[in-house]
Amino acid sequence: MRSETVDATAKPLGGGSFLRGLLKYFGPALVVSVAYIDPGNFGTDIAGGASYGYDLLWVVWLASIMAMVLQYLSGKLGIATGQSLAELMRERLKSRRRIITYWLGCEAFAVFTDLAEFLGVALGLYLLFGMPLLLAAWVAAFDVIFIFLIAGKKFARIEMIIGNLVTIIGLGYVYEIFLTKPDIALVATHSVLPVISNSNAGVVAVGIIGATVMPHALVLHSWLSKNKLVTGDDEEKRRLLAYHRGETISVLGMAGLVNGAILLMASAAFNSRGIQVVTVDEAYRTLVPLFGFTAATVFAITLLCSGLSSSTAGVLAGQSILEGLLGSHVNPWLRRIVIRVINVVPTTIAITLGLNPLNLLVYSQVVLSVLIPLPLIPLLVFTMDRKLMGSMVNRKATTAIGFIFCGVILVFNAYLLLQLI
Repeated sequence: MRSETVDATAKPLGGGSFLRGLLKYFGPALVVSVAYIDPGNFGTDIAGGASYGYDLLWVVWLASIMAMVLQYLSGKLGIATGQSLAELMRERLKSRRRIITYWLGCEAFAVFTDLAEFLGVALGLYLLFGMPLLLAAWVAAFDVIFIFLIAGKKFARIEMIIGNLVTIIGLGYVYEIFLTKPDIALVATHSVLPVISNSNAGVVAVGIIGATVMPHALVLHSWLSKNKLVTGDDEEKRRLLAYHRGETISVLGMAGLVNGAILLMASAAFNSRGIQVVTVDEAYRTLVPLFGFTAATVFAITLLCSGLSSSTAGVLAGQSILEGLLGSHVNPWLRRIVIRVINVVPTTIAITLGLNPLNLLVYSQVVLSVLIPLPLIPLLVFTMDRKLMGSMVNRKATTAIGFIFCGVILVFNAYLLLQLI
C-alpha cells in the first residue's frame, strides 16, 4: 500500500537521457542525506574537532563511506522488492509479539534520533534570536508542523524543502572552511591515520558513527525508493536502480564532505588555538572574536537548518516504521507531537538542571550506534537473499563489504562498552 504522503499521480520515470531520468527520480538519497549533517553530527564533530583536533577525521570518512554503502543497499531493497525494510521485517517476524517487540526497539532509536533533531532546532533558535533555551525548546517541539503545513500533501515539496535546507548547510560550511583554513597536511594525514588517543575520544568516535550510520535512515531509504515504483516490472526496476546508484553516490558523497567539514572547522577554529569548547553556545560565541559575527551567525543558521531538515526526515522515518511494522497509517503530525512531548519533558529537566546540551547530543548518538544492528543485520540478510531480491541480489563482494562494516560498528560498540564498565 502506498503511503498517503506519496503523490498518487506519479508516472513511470522512463524515456529521455539518463540525466533527465535521474533528475526525475531525485529525492530519496537527498532526504536521507540529513543523517550525515543532522545536529548529532554537529555535536559529535564539534566535540571531536575541538577536543582532539584532526585525530578523528578518519572516523568521519569511514562512517560516511559505511553509510553510503548501507544506504545504497537499503534503497536497492525497496526497488527490488517493492517493500520497505519494516514491511519485510513484519513478514519475517510473523508473530504479533515479535513484531511489537521489534517495533519498540525501532521506536527507541526513533526517540533518540529525534532528541538530537529537537536539540538542534532549540539551540539554533537560542543562538540566532537570543530566545531563552527553555522557551526555544518548547517552540522547537512544533517545528515540523510548520514545514508540513507548507508542503501540504505534495511529497515533492517536502523533498524541495529538505533540499533547500541541505544546500544552506553545505554553503554555510564552504564559507566556514574558507574562513578557518584547516591545515591541509594534517587533513591528509589524519584522513588515513587511525588514532584514538583515549577512552573519551573512543566515546566521541562511536558517537560520530552513530550520528552518520543512522538506524532510522536505513529504514527510511527503502521506503522512499519503493515509493518510486509505478509499474513494478523488471525494466523499471533496473532503470530505477541505476538512478538510485547515481543519486546515492553524488548526494551522499557531498553530504559526507560537509560532515567532515564540521569537524575540520572545529579543529581549525578551536583546537589549533588551544581553545576549549565544551558547549554549542561556546562554539558560537568563540567564533565571534575569532572570525566575526557573520561566521557565528552562519554557524547558528546551519545548525537550525540541520535540525529542521532532520526533523522532517524523522517524521517520514517514523511513519515508515509504524506503517511497515504495524500496518497502519498514522498522521505524521500526531506522531511528531507525541515523540516531541516524550523528548521535551526530560530535555527540559536536563536544561533546567544545567546539563550540557552538547553532551546530550553526543550521548544520544552513542545510543544510536548501539542500536544500529536492529535494522542493519536484517538489511544485509535480505539483500543477500536471491529469492527475495532476484537479479538484484548482492554480489558476494558487496555482501562481504556489508558484513565487514557491520563488524566494524560492533567492534566500536564493544570498545565503548568496555570503557564504560
